[in-house]
Amino acid sequence: MNDTVLTVFVVVTALAVVLQAGILVGMFFAMRKTSAKVESLAEEVKTKVLPAAELAQSMMIELRPKIVTLVDNVSVSTTVLRTQMERVDATLTDIIDRTRLQVIRADEFVNSTMDKLEETREAVTRTVVSPVRHISGLMHGVTAGLEAFFSRRRDRERTNAPQDEMFI
Repeated sequence: MNDTVLTVFVVVTALAVVLQAGILVGMFFAMRKTSAKVESLAEEVKTKVLPAAELAQSMMIELRPKIVTLVDNVSVSTTVLRTQMERVDATLTDIIDRTRLQVIRADEFVNSTMDKLEETREAVTRTVVSPVRHISGLMHGVTAGLEAFFSRRRDRERTNAPQDEMFI
């Protein structure tokens, strides 16, 4: 029994080793195939991508000074623009402040002028219009009195005159 068990173990071990050898041979062929594909891909990268990368690198080397100059110019332009904007802001602030002061002065001037016009109107009313009204009233009274006086006289003459007319 020991011999049969030992034989079975040897046969199973041999089968396992043969199976492992078959798997390793399969892996070898798969790796060869994959390696060939990778080599062809690497060759394709060398022929297509590397020249483009080298071209890009040479372009970057050529363009680097221009890019640096461009960045410097943009930086200087930004600084100049900022300075000009600060000047414009200061100028506009000054204009707004001056305009505000002029509006205040104009408002005070108009208010002062309106006050003086009101005082002048009141003074003219007191010194000219009121006495003229009094004189006008007085003149109307005198005129009415004279008219009343002369109208009575005429009335008397008229009462006498119709008698003379009747006589004719």
